[in-house]
Amino acid sequence: MTKELNNNNPAHTEVENKVPASSSKSSWVVKVMVTLMRIVVGGVFVFSGFVKAIDPWGTYYKLNEYLLTMGLDSLAGLTVFGAFALAAVEFVLGVLLLTGSCRRVVPVLAALFMLVMTPLTLWLAITDAVPDCGCFGDYLVMSNWATFGKNVVLLAGTIYLVLLNKCVPSLYGPAVQWMVMLLSFILPITISVVGYFTQPMLDFRPYKIGTKLVSNATSPSDDDYVFIYARDGVEREFTIDSVPDDDSDWDFVARKAVAPSHEHDSIATGNSFAVWDNGDDVSDELVTSEQLLLILIPEIEKVNIASTFLINELQEYAYRHGVNVVGVTSASEEQIEEWNDIAMAHYPLYSADDSEIKMMARGNPAIVYARDGVVEWKRTLVSIDPQVIHDGELPVSQLADDMNPKGRLLNFVLLYLASMLAVLIVNRTHLLFGRKKDKKKT
Repeated sequence: MTKELNNNNPAHTEVENKVPASSSKSSWVVKVMVTLMRIVVGGVFVFSGFVKAIDPWGTYYKLNEYLLTMGLDSLAGLTVFGAFALAAVEFVLGVLLLTGSCRRVVPVLAALFMLVMTPLTLWLAITDAVPDCGCFGDYLVMSNWATFGKNVVLLAGTIYLVLLNKCVPSLYGPAVQWMVMLLSFILPITISVVGYFTQPMLDFRPYKIGTKLVSNATSPSDDDYVFIYARDGVEREFTIDSVPDDDSDWDFVARKAVAPSHEHDSIATGNSFAVWDNGDDVSDELVTSEQLLLILIPEIEKVNIASTFLINELQEYAYRHGVNVVGVTSASEEQIEEWNDIAMAHYPLYSADDSEIKMMARGNPAIVYARDGVVEWKRTLVSIDPQVIHDGELPVSQLADDMNPKGRLLNFVLLYLASMLAVLIVNRTHLLFGRKKDKKKT
């Protein structure tokens, strides 16, 4: 009688279709290992995709660095799309691996992904063409050899799942796995959009809000810097003890402050801030300003001319509120002169190291407000409402009061988790009721 009920019960049929017959013969050790591999490999993919989504500008810069090193700078126009896509792909693959969704296809896709990344990181480890792969953004910087070792482990894990992932059932049923995929795509894209057009909702870089800017002129010693040299179009960082000899092929490019290892140290001791005006260090003058508005322009050749009008309005608005305004760029002297002519800028435009500008704030241009040398807020120019600038009533110190990045991120994550839980409940509730009915009939 029980056998007949099971054959006629669609709930039982669905469960049996989802679990391969071979899984019943698999040992519990295999099932535990499959579950462990899902957690480890899927968790790394989720984490990697999440930190990339947090800081799409960082991924964009890193992809440009890869293309320049490989001589593929003609593809630089695709790097913004690539930054968004890479974060979303890694996050979606990770969630699908964690939940066991699409059990046959997803491990194969993850294995193919690792078959591309593992040789790439081996090449980086051997040549050191790029200082770090950027796998975990600025949150966790690993050496190239450590990255290669990590990828070897992930590749082995994905191959194991390709072979045995079908032995363990999926958390979600086949009917709703497309919803899992969609929700897991929307989250990183949403986070990336906010990070790209305003600022990353979590700041993993040295110049966090609350950081004290320290003048380059009063920096303690060269031990607090790394020195950037270039050879054959490739840049590399050296400590003071390992800088190349003068007769080597390496050419000095710039130096930059070493990021403190902990956020508390960064806020307490400050970060060196080096700015030059025709070769003269003016950073001391800037960090002692009572109120300072920095207009950061890392890629001056890519700034839309229309943006110059908003910058000029922003400068006039800041002056009316008693705030000093300074532009900072890594452009050449010729580019600075051209900018001043075209933009009709009435604010000084100084020079700084390209990497420092990009670390301080994301965006092109980006705006940073500091009071008594302490960073209070930062955001991209495009995220500022022109009407607020035109009205001129809001104090400069409150221009970022509408952002609340950590609160928005928490809301996004909680909404995503609640949606995933709702899908799971709807998907699995009918199985629970189906089992209760079977017990009553039996």
